[in-house]
Amino acid sequence: MPVKQVSMRKIKECLRLKWSCGLSHEQIANALGLSKGVISKYAQLAFAAGLDWV
Repeated sequence: MPVKQVSMRKIKECLRLKWSCGLSHEQIANALGLSKGVISKYAQLAFAAGLDWV
């Protein structure tokens, strides 16, 4: 079964909710219809890349 891609809009919203609003991974996952693992994955990748929400 092919993996469904996550849109850039959802990734940006995920990072905004994480850093700007301070929501938990579970709250973000529920809000965006994604799994907590996906939220963790993109948060870790963004942190490793040195990105920040300013």
